[in-house]
Formats: sequence, C-alpha cells, structure tokens
Amino acid sequence: MRPTPRKAFAASVLTVAVLAGVPLPATPAAATPHTAPSAAACTPAQVVTNGGFESGTSPWSQSSTSVITNRAGQTAHGGTTFAWLDGVGSTHTDTLSQSVTIPSGCSSATLTFWLHIDTAETTSSTAYDKLTAKIGTTTLATYSNLDKNTGYVRKSFDVSAFTGQTVNIAFTGTEDSSLRTSFVIDDVALDTSGDTTPPADSTRTPAAPSYTVSLSSNTSGTVWTGHESATFTNASATALSEVYLRLWDNYHGTCSAPPIAVSNVTGGTAGALSVDCTALKIDLSTPLAQGQTATINFDLGITVPSGADRFGYDGAFSFIGNALPVLAVKDAAGWHLDPYTNNGESFYSLAADFKVTLDHPSTLLVPATGASVDTPGSSGRTITTATASKVRDFAWAAGPFTKISGTSTAGTPVNVYSVTGISSADAQSMLTTAKTAVDAHASRFGAYPYGELDAVIDNNFWFGGMEYPGFVLDLVSTTALTHEIGHQWWYGIVGDDEYNNPWLDEAFTDYATDLALNKTGTSCWNSVSWASTAEKITNSMAYWDTHSSRYSTVIYGYGKCALHDLRRVLGDTAMTKLLKDYATSHWYGVSTTAEFKAAAQAATTTDLTSFWTQHRIEG
Repeated sequence: MRPTPRKAFAASVLTVAVLAGVPLPATPAAATPHTAPSAAACTPAQVVTNGGFESGTSPWSQSSTSVITNRAGQTAHGGTTFAWLDGVGSTHTDTLSQSVTIPSGCSSATLTFWLHIDTAETTSSTAYDKLTAKIGTTTLATYSNLDKNTGYVRKSFDVSAFTGQTVNIAFTGTEDSSLRTSFVIDDVALDTSGDTTPPADSTRTPAAPSYTVSLSSNTSGTVWTGHESATFTNASATALSEVYLRLWDNYHGTCSAPPIAVSNVTGGTAGALSVDCTALKIDLSTPLAQGQTATINFDLGITVPSGADRFGYDGAFSFIGNALPVLAVKDAAGWHLDPYTNNGESFYSLAADFKVTLDHPSTLLVPATGASVDTPGSSGRTITTATASKVRDFAWAAGPFTKISGTSTAGTPVNVYSVTGISSADAQSMLTTAKTAVDAHASRFGAYPYGELDAVIDNNFWFGGMEYPGFVLDLVSTTALTHEIGHQWWYGIVGDDEYNNPWLDEAFTDYATDLALNKTGTSCWNSVSWASTAEKITNSMAYWDTHSSRYSTVIYGYGKCALHDLRRVLGDTAMTKLLKDYATSHWYGVSTTAEFKAAAQAATTTDLTSFWTQHRIEG
C-alpha cells in the first residue's frame, strides 16, 4: 500500500444479505505426501519480443505487410495493433512466426495468446477456414470458423518440453474459396520459470490452497451471494485438526451485521468468530496427517459498505479487496490470527489457485485478479470467469468504468479502469506508467507471471494505493502506481508476513520504485533520525499501529534508504544480482528477515553485522 494523509471516513453499517443456497458436499480425501521441489535453476523470463505488435513488425516474419496492422475492421486486445490473418473471402493463406530461445534449466514454459475469430460462414458443422498454432514442428491447436466468438479468448499451452531449444512460434491461417473468416491474434507471450510450485516448507500449513468461488451480484454490484470451496494439504508433520478462515473485511462492519457472512459449512464444523469477527475456526471432519488433503465448502455473502476504500463503494463503483475468505497460515509460531490494520496490511497468506465466477449486470465492468473471460449470462447479465495461479489473494471491482488497454514492450497486457471524473489524459498517463513500471520491475526481479494487469483509478481513495495480485487500486500518481505494481513482486510473488514484517514488502517495493523512476537514493540514509530506542525498521504492525505517525517515515523511507545503503556496500552489480536471485529462490514462497540477511551476507566478503545494527534491521 502507498499511504497518503488520512481523510475522515465513516463506513455505513449495512444489513448482510440473507443467503439461500444449497450446502455443497465435501469429503476430506487422502493425497500423496507432499514432495519438496528442486530449487529453481533459471531466472523467470518472457521470451517473445513485441508480442503485442506495438513496436512495429520486428522480429516477426509475416506473409504480407498487412498481417500486423491497426487498420479498421478489427480491434486490438490491448493497445492499437494486432495480427489479422485471412478475412479475405477467397482462397488465401497468411502466416506469422517468430523464432524464440527458451532458456535451459527452466522447468516451466507457457505460451499464451489472445484470439478473436469472426466469420461470414453460416455452417455449424464444417470447418472451412482454419488457423493452426505451432511451436517447432508440433501443432498446439487448430481453430476454425466453428470457433467464432464475440471477443478475445485467452489461449494457453504448456510448452515446457521445449526448454533449452530455439524454436519457431508460428500461426498459419487458411481460407477456402468463399465467405471470409478473420483470425485476429494479440498479446503473444511465452513465460518461463523454475518451479511453479512454492518452495516446500513443512513449517507453513495448510499448503497448496485452491479456491473455487461462484457469486452473483445485485444490480449495483454492492451485494454478492453464492458459494466458495477451499481445498488444501497439510504440509506439517503434526496432524491438522482445524483451519481458520480469515474474513478480513468484517473489520468494516460489526459482529452483529458482518459484511462477510459464511454459513452452511461442510467438510468441517464452524466455531465462533474471533479477532473482532475476522477469524472463523473450522474443526475438520477428519484430522489430516502430513500430505493429506481436505476440502471445506460454504455459502458466502458479501455486502460492500459505503466509502472509497479498498473494500467499499464510491458512488456507482465498488472495490472488493480482501473479501473472499482465505485460509490463515500456521507456522512455527502457531496460527497467525493477527488483527486487521488500516495503517498497513495484515494479509499473510500462501500462494494459491483461484477460479472465481462472477455473475453481474452487463452494465458493470468487472476487472479482477487473473485472466478474465466474459460470457453472456441470463437476460442483461454477464458472467466473468477469472482464473489465477499462485496468487495470495483475489480482488475485483464492479462499476460503469471507462476502460483503456495497452501492452507493455515485454508483452504484458495492461488495462486501466477509471471512475467518473478521471480525465482521458490522466487515464492514458496511468496506462503509460503501468506499462513502463511492469517491464522495469520484471527486468530486475523476474518476468511478470500473472498474465494481464488491471489498474483501477479513483482519486477519492484515502489510502493512496493498494495492491492485489494482477490488480491494483490507485490515485492518478506515477509514483504511487509504480509502487503498487512493484508489490506484484514484493508481497505477491515473494510473500511475507505483512503484519509482523511489513518492511519486507513496503521497503523493498519503495526501493524498487526508486530504481524504476531512476532515483538513486543518494545520501538518503544521512537524514535518518530515530524517534526512540524502540523504533526499528523491522518492527511489526502492532508497534506501528501505536506509533502511526512514524510508520511511513520508517518503513517506507528508512527502509528503502537502508536498501540503497546496502547497494552502496555491495556495489550495484552485486545488489542487482542479490535481489534477482533472492526473488527467484523465493518465487511464490515466503521471505523472512533472517533469510534476506543471510542472502545479503553471502553476496559479499564484508561482514554486515554492524550494517544491520546501524540500520536497526533485526531478525
């Protein structure tokens, strides 16, 4: 989060919607014991160049100069340029290809692209016109006039078998003698990484969570009801007899009328709400031994309160962060059931998979974490299905936003959603900032892994900006938006206990923001002045909530200055390598102060003991 001076804010207490759903059956099932993956041997990267076609035609090879185009008749998925194969209406073939090298040592490689097909063919049974997608000599998929659609659809293929090879990515479109079919391609990307499974750690459980959610909204998008299921594995050697759901947004209401209502639990027995009704204990039907898996299911109601908050509505626009119940973490310190903090974040969670289906009025746009596909619902409604892999949370918004889109130079699709009152010039400026920032951070810490990136802009946000995986809330501010996008790495990809170690995401993100904005932090440590002997960069939110006037100064300011100072000790090259290697080794895992200190010490022959003492970095 990028804080701004507090504004007075009073949330309305709304009556929670009555849930009327059928309980979902669930039976805990045994699973094979968790096996620790080997350490990642490659730096995550995106290897397709100019995948959004916004930088001319190079290095693509095309059968004619009209394939990569921005001409009228079709539109881009992001930006203004796209690849348009066929659409002639006579016997015709178009090709598009690029040679890429997939680094060796990477255990995962995924090819994605967005495809739109429209056709004048009227048949419902014969594939007259075809598009073939290939990597090397392998055909990944063939599409035809039978696959026509009203918008773009994201296609994804596991091409891990080609790691260590130089291969062609190729698209070939063919038409028969009559009735045109257009195959329109945009935002091609090939992302590589080491292990896509979070680093194994038996001290943190429940592990490998997976959430499936189906919700339907009222006409304004302020009330959502439906169901959620959570599947998880016990990674600990100690049997797991209970779990806790964090209902974070109950902070914004009362225990008698909670904004987040869970009922009809199956797979376990719900206990009493605790921690100001933000924690719900579920006693499991059967204790889980190490490596075993279980699922809990429940009905869910979400009532969004009034206010331009990270959970609240501002006029016709709803912002729904931290509303989905997620599993609390149990580690060597026990269950983490920390209270909600408005000063920063409390959201300690493990990387998880989400599939969220949101049924809403078609008048509302619904940006969300992950890759989204819209399909028609019942009369006047749209179903947005969002999927996200290895993310720590899921957030969305709903409202009559103005949307503009583009693609970063490295190939990340970026969408900016603006509320009423944001000028088109400001929205375009934020789109430019987002595209620049995502590439700048990716070049330093590893390729952005979440597909598209959504930025929701409202100048009424009292908190400045707020980060969620693939989704940020922000003011019109280059610095704040660059900061929130930096959180995709520091909190999102490289996780941490945000309540007890806030410096590990905020200081690292502000340091990354400085680098992205070409700020060197020269002499910034020289202006440090401690308020007391108890004040430390590594203090928890429990401390900062009682010393709130110093939180931003120390965690953001002194924290990033300490990292600038560390760079001066290690040297630019060593510091750059340290952070990239550290991100890679903790990709989808959890960072601790002790682990970072050990990694920094391993990067230099200089004894850093006095450095940590001087900079008040303990742990």
